[in-house]
Amino acid sequence: MTNSEQLVIYQLHIFILGISPMIWRRVKIRSDSTIADLHYIIQMVMGWTDSHLHRFVIHGKHYGIAQIGGIEFSDDPKEVKLSDFGWRMRERFLYEYDFGDNWQHQIRVEAILTPKSNCFYPVCIDGKRACPPEDCGGPWEFMAQKQEYSVRYIASRYSEILEEGDIPGNIEEMYELRQWLMVDHFDRQEINQRLQQYVARDKEMLFEQEIL
Repeated sequence: MTNSEQLVIYQLHIFILGISPMIWRRVKIRSDSTIADLHYIIQMVMGWTDSHLHRFVIHGKHYGIAQIGGIEFSDDPKEVKLSDFGWRMRERFLYEYDFGDNWQHQIRVEAILTPKSNCFYPVCIDGKRACPPEDCGGPWEFMAQKQEYSVRYIASRYSEILEEGDIPGNIEEMYELRQWLMVDHFDRQEINQRLQQYVARDKEMLFEQEIL
């Protein structure tokens, strides 16, 4: 790394547009991380399963990891480093995930910091609420379903299933109910454990294993 590419830490604030109350994360990431790294890190800190197409829009250009039958990108995401963008304080860019539900994440550069030798990167330092369930229909549909799946409704439906005595036959619905029950859940420790595993192991293989 040359002097002009001196290592810094980007503190990024990530939130999903169109949702209230806000679903957000605050992350610190090394400037020598790649676009591919940033994609996987966003997936992990937000709680997505990397089961849909995605793209970044940075300085008017699209970046991302190409998938068969999906979008193609002109740059290799494993070669493009975050330092290549020359980001400045308060600069913003977009990360889009699942073009059907259209989850748009605004990412803002909150701070550009000097790395500390006793700190682990990447690291999630704060956040609120779980990301929406996959394939739930987008921001407006998510907020409508969140009102429908109240704690009272979920508890009532769980009781009905238990009274029916057919848990195996209702296991899919029970999993869905659990997702809605956890919509306000945020576990920073769990996220950071995954980030540490991500750095220590093969990135794509780790993510595939985590979402199975």
